[in-house]
Amino acid sequence: MTQSIPLQLLTSAPLDRLSRPLHDLRISVIDRCNFRCPYCMPEDQYPRDHAFLRAADRLSFDEIERLARAFVALGVRKLRLTGGEPLLRRDLPLLIERLAAIPGVEDLAMTTNAVLLPQHAQALRDAGLQRLTISLDTLDADTFRRMSGGRGEVSEVLAGIAAAERAGFTRIKINSVVMRGINDAQVLDLIEHFRGSGHIVRLIEYMDVGTCNGWQADGVVPALEMRERIHARWPLRAVIPNYRGEVASRYVFQDGIGEIGFISSVSEPFCGDCSRARLSADGKLYTCLFARDGFDLRAPLRDGVEDAALIDLLATRWRLRVDRYSEQRAELRNDGRLEHVEMYRIGG
Repeated sequence: MTQSIPLQLLTSAPLDRLSRPLHDLRISVIDRCNFRCPYCMPEDQYPRDHAFLRAADRLSFDEIERLARAFVALGVRKLRLTGGEPLLRRDLPLLIERLAAIPGVEDLAMTTNAVLLPQHAQALRDAGLQRLTISLDTLDADTFRRMSGGRGEVSEVLAGIAAAERAGFTRIKINSVVMRGINDAQVLDLIEHFRGSGHIVRLIEYMDVGTCNGWQADGVVPALEMRERIHARWPLRAVIPNYRGEVASRYVFQDGIGEIGFISSVSEPFCGDCSRARLSADGKLYTCLFARDGFDLRAPLRDGVEDAALIDLLATRWRLRVDRYSEQRAELRNDGRLEHVEMYRIGG
């Protein structure tokens, strides 16, 4: 059993150098995935014999829980499990049960491609998972195969969504990465399918995550263009964010039948309110989705760091944070500073 880190150990939550608080922690539980989406883990870079992390190199559930408790002591209130594909991690409901029991955790969520949800949705819900985000880039079967690297079928994702609904998950977020000339013409079909379902489609601009996805600016469909297309079909009305730092700009249909969101890291950067830290499966702390390097936390954990020292270490790293890549994208790309961590290692 991990040590119980009391919340009162910290007297004030840390702010980074741009006065941004630490509020969200995204925990990658595994670096493996059963898809090969070209914008994240393209098949030519990650073939079937690619050497991913060994089990011993990943953080254990004890280590993840201990770090989560330390982050909560620093003000984190939202935990999200990511991958790779998190449902490939054995016994994941056991971890969820432990994280759900941490005092101070107000929101416990997971991002998944949904293919394995029919086997696991009820166990996840029973363990205390509160919310799901499901990746679904298109409803067109041929396009879906292309965008999953030939590894998935859209029918499997829809079956996973149905299983999640039966297990009691509501207001599921449906994340769709939109790429010009690939699936942008199918956005309206996706929205029409989920309108009135209670779920929320969120359209994500194609981003230059990692270094191997062949990103080009002309592949981006700006959020404004997507909003105008949708508004012409179903008039939209902007609504205020649920909280400071929410990544998606929120809109509701004026006829009252649902909500959609736009995540526009390229055309409308939101770095100024970013409150997210990311923990990789091998225990590295990343303070930006586009970070180049992570800070190793696995070594001090396995060397027996004390609770207070661990909290101080995390607070110090956060206070040093200056990341705002999306606001500096053009400058950094022009300078050739393109190396950053691959998204499959730290989630979205």
